[in-house]
Amino acid sequence: MPTTETEEHKALRSAVSALGKRHGRTYDREQLWSEAAKLGYLGVNLPEEYGGGGGGISELSIVLEELGAAGCPLLMMVVSPAICGTVIARFGTEPQKQTWLPALADGTRTMAFGITEPDAGSNSHRITTTARKDGTDWLLTGRKVFISGVDLADATLIVGRTEDSRTGRLKPCLFIVPRDADGFTRRQIDMELQAAEKQFELTLDDVRLPADALVGDEDAGLLQLFAGLNPERIMTAAFAIGMGRYALARAVEYARDRTVWDAPIGAHQAIAHPLAQAHIDLELARLMMQKAAYLYDAGDDVGAGEAANMAKYAAGEACVRAVDQSVHTLGGNGLTREFGLASLITAARVARIAPVSREMILNYVSHQTLGLPKSY
Repeated sequence: MPTTETEEHKALRSAVSALGKRHGRTYDREQLWSEAAKLGYLGVNLPEEYGGGGGGISELSIVLEELGAAGCPLLMMVVSPAICGTVIARFGTEPQKQTWLPALADGTRTMAFGITEPDAGSNSHRITTTARKDGTDWLLTGRKVFISGVDLADATLIVGRTEDSRTGRLKPCLFIVPRDADGFTRRQIDMELQAAEKQFELTLDDVRLPADALVGDEDAGLLQLFAGLNPERIMTAAFAIGMGRYALARAVEYARDRTVWDAPIGAHQAIAHPLAQAHIDLELARLMMQKAAYLYDAGDDVGAGEAANMAKYAAGEACVRAVDQSVHTLGGNGLTREFGLASLITAARVARIAPVSREMILNYVSHQTLGLPKSY
């Protein structure tokens, strides 16, 4: 793993940063999405033969981090090109690749991802959404919750379970469900969190799908699932690091300019040291994120799984601390709409909760990495 960024990565970071700064905190999501697509940023991780940039999650995470650092993160990047694009590129049939990858890369189509359920969370072994054969078709029945951007997406990649004909046990499978499929309904969840992408509860009532709605091989569902979940964690880390950097930059600027008793408040260690610590935490989280992306792009799914979980944990914690300290640095101004930090108090906690809670990551590390007995 390189210890410093390549010149190509530096150039990508600089170019995306410039795009983000042009749009800023009051960005229009559709305009930014369209412009990022035209510049090739949305599909930077997708194969060149399908209109992508031929890069990997390393490059895509740079795009999301820099947009976040400019105050305009595109949350659907975590879902559409990172999860869905990766799964289809690695496991989809040739027609699925030809139908979806060029459109995901140029931004003309988007895809949501549906795994979380009311009673199972993200536990793939407890998912109750089931798919059963009816002739050559599939029938999907179940519920999903906290699914992002379904109203914006042309389809949703749904995680269901089918019965293994050899063992009778249920196994995960992934299906592409069009937005307007009969029996596929959505209800917007009333969230305190203010974001361009809304959250939805989905109901699938005997949704009939053709045979080619199944992604790839029916027996490779678990492998496909985790091939999508690792990029999700890496991109969530990028989202959090970008947000933390945005908040920290606002606080540093304020601490340089705000003068009390003839000295900038940033001259006082009580202000300077916590901001310095927040910067260190964000940089350390970025290093783990870069390691996770490097391992994933190199094809080391096992190593990437461990690193992606650690990166997501570290970035979530660093983001929350950076936002909190930034708000405190501004005092009352930190809660005003003018400075744009107060809304991040809630948003920063998303990285601690989704797509997997920090407690479940600690369970993973204690069991998988340290070899301690399972507690669940």
